[in-house]
This record gives sequence, structure tokens and C-alpha cells, in this order.
Amino acid sequence: MLLALIAGRFAFAQSALITIDASATGTPLPHFWERMFGSGRAVLALRESYRDDLREVKKATNVEYVRFHNVLHDEVGVYSEDEHGKPVYNFTYVDQIYDGLLKLGVRPVVEISFTPKALASDPAAIHPFWYKQNVSPPRDYAKWDDLIQQFAQHLMDRYGLGEVSRWYFEVWNEPNIDFWAGNPKQPTYFDLYDHTARSLKNVSPLLQVGGPATAAADWVSDFLAHCAQKNVPVDFVSSHGYGDDTEENLFHNSTPVPMNQRVCRAIQKVKGEIKASKYPSLPLFWTEWNVRGDHELRDTTYVAPALAYDILQCDGQVDMMSYWTFDDVFEEGGVPQDPFHGGFGLIAVGGIKKPSYFGYSLLHKLGSERLANPATDALVTRRPDGTLVVAVWNLVEPEEKGAPKIVGLRFQNTPSNQTVLINRADETHGNTLAAYRKIGSPRYPTVAQVGEINRAGELPPPEATQLKDGQLTLTLPVNGIAVLELPR
Repeated sequence: MLLALIAGRFAFAQSALITIDASATGTPLPHFWERMFGSGRAVLALRESYRDDLREVKKATNVEYVRFHNVLHDEVGVYSEDEHGKPVYNFTYVDQIYDGLLKLGVRPVVEISFTPKALASDPAAIHPFWYKQNVSPPRDYAKWDDLIQQFAQHLMDRYGLGEVSRWYFEVWNEPNIDFWAGNPKQPTYFDLYDHTARSLKNVSPLLQVGGPATAAADWVSDFLAHCAQKNVPVDFVSSHGYGDDTEENLFHNSTPVPMNQRVCRAIQKVKGEIKASKYPSLPLFWTEWNVRGDHELRDTTYVAPALAYDILQCDGQVDMMSYWTFDDVFEEGGVPQDPFHGGFGLIAVGGIKKPSYFGYSLLHKLGSERLANPATDALVTRRPDGTLVVAVWNLVEPEEKGAPKIVGLRFQNTPSNQTVLINRADETHGNTLAAYRKIGSPRYPTVAQVGEINRAGELPPPEATQLKDGQLTLTLPVNGIAVLELPR
């Protein structure tokens, strides 16, 4: 009856009816989508803007880990050699980088990359990123082994085994593409992994190491088979995949898969490969992902419902997903030229919180237990105190003709006049991109303008209402999301 009334009264819109049983069977919902975030490269962590942005993301998500490239780059100053070819180690900037993270209550995922210039086998193997890292194998694995052991031992000495054993050491980044110049790629990467993993374990068997950190969900079966055959330590599996990676890259076939399902389908593929290996219980970390990037969607309200849909699909398949990145203090393609340029981050240049930031902050409200529900546009959860938290969304792809969606919610096994708090992120809630455009899209917004934009985008207090006979009707704009809280 409710759905019929909705459809008749709002013929211009999509309609949906979702029945929610507050006593439905629950399963654990660890917040795997917000425990880890990516960021550009190590030296950026020394910047005040980076730390300010991380502090804000911590408030919104309680992020636990941050991953970045290039801790061994020459700009960090870790490794050089004297006139006799003897290694010289310097961990001054390493200490400042990790001290800064820990002060903010965040631990590192230590990506072991890239090759210091003095240790590179091919000085010309320079990646095209703006900061020009060397991606060749080490020219001397005895020196590489010593570098890794000195690095790990220094971390142990400074922070203690109890702390560093809670970090994760990931060997390299995307060795299956142009971030690795070894030839042939896979065997030479496996050689690098073997040396690195064993060197870390020589310092302490409690240090956690993994890989293969590949692009597009690749190499995992081969990697685990290699580790088993060679008895090489492995504590977790990592790989990457994005919403706009092709089916051929992710699945090695041309079977169509919608962009908004590709990340989780790739995760499910890799999860199956882990289960079929000799290490069926290894954790899976998806250490880079993002929604599709065309139409500059990453700057828009699209991210929040796309994230919610990914949470729904990926639940139970992955231990941590690392959104790439938490902010746009980021220089892979050079210095950003304006705040909204389709960048990966939740926070734009200058500290402007993007719509994606507010999407993450709303979905942080979800409970720690997921309740069974067949809807593909809703997540039903419960907090330890009994509060029911429901997310509903209207995800519309840019090639689709979108319309507002009228959602009818019918609650069972909860008081028929239950109080409901409604939180929203959509075109009029948390939309700092609209606020930026409203003031003329300045290329270099002033501090005052950044403040104005952020104030315009702040989410208002939740709207308080009540169920009527156990029912509630919501209108969700295109790429809008609502998170409902029903206190016990």
C-alpha cells in the first residue's frame, strides 16, 4: 500500500519500498572501508597541510592506517654510499614522518619503495611521475638486505616491537606495470619480495610482511604459489583495483561488468584465489581503490552512494580497503593547479572538504553489526548500544538518466512511533563543489574563501522525526544518501 501511494503521488520519480526487520540476524561489520587510506609519497607527510588534512579525516573516519609510496626515495635521505661504496644510513626524515603519523593516532602501512639512486641497477629506470622515482631492481642484494634490516631495526629501536609489530610492511607498488623495471617482471619481483620479507623477519618474526601490491588484481595466485614453494614468509595479501579499470585488466576477459561493481568483483576474485591457495586464511588488504574518475566524479556527490554500494558488495570479502587518497596534497602529475580537478582525495587543495569527505563521515555512523536485508540500495546495521542505523541511497551513473528516488521504509519489530534522526549528503548537503562554483571557482581561493566554502558545506544537525505506523518516506536526489539513526 505504501509503495502504491508513493508511486501514484510522485510519478516523476523512481520508487522503492524497503522493509527493515530490526530483529533480523546480524553479522559483524568491521569498518573495513575506513580503517586505511592512501596518500601520495612519504615526504609529503612532513607538510603542515598534509597533517592538517589527516587530522580532519581522522575526525570523520577514525582512520587507523595510512599508506604512501617512496619512503626510500633520495628526497627522504635514507640511503647513500661514501667514496668507498660503503652504505650510509640516515633516518632523520623517516623519524619525523612516522612521529607525525603516530602523534595523530595513525599507524603506517610501510610500502617498501622505491630504489635509492646509489643502489639502483639501472640509473635510467626513472618513472614518469613528477618526483621521478627509480624503479629498477637493486644492483646488489646484499646491500639491499642490509638496508631493509637497518631500516626495520631502527624502527624497532625507536618505537618498540609492540608498536611496529602492529604495522604492515608491503613490498613495492604495482610491480606488474611500469613501477617495476625488472625483466622479466614477475620472477624479478618475486626475488625482491623474497629478500625483503626474509630481511624483515630476520629483525623480528613478528613483523608483518606481504604483497604483491599489484595493479588490477593480478599475480596473486602465482605469488602465493611462489611463497609456498620457496617457503617465503607472507602475512597478508595486497592488491589494487579501481572502478574504471577495464574488465580485461581485472578479469582477463571482455565480459561486461558495470563500473560500480568492478572493484568488489575483483576483490571477490582475489579472495577466491587466497582460499584456493596454501594460505586460505590470509588477510586481504585492498591497498588502493577509488570510484570511476571520468566526469570528475571524485569531486562530486557521486562518491558517497558509490562508497555505500561498495560497502554492501565487499562486506565479508576484504579486511581493509584503502581509498586512494585521503587528500590532494599529491604530486604524481605535478603540483595541483586548482582545488577541484578530479583529484583522488577527500580534501581538496587548501583544505576544502569535498562532498566525498561528508559521505565518508556519514557512513562512519554505521553500526558494527549488519542486519540481513535483500535491498541493493540500503545497508541496515546496529550499534552495540542497540541503535539501528540505516543508509539508503540513489546511485546514478553519469551515462544514466537520473531522477529523484522516493523511498518507502517499513520497520518491523521496532516501536511504531520510533524517533528517527535523518542525516543527508547530497546536492544541497555537504556539497562544497557547488559552494566553490557559487563564488566563481577561483583558481587560488583565499583563506577566507576556503572558510566560506567549508562553512557552506558543513552538514547540518540531523533532522528529527518519527515513524508513523512504523513507516517513513524519504526523497533522495540523484547521487544522494541518507543515514537514519533510530536510538534504542
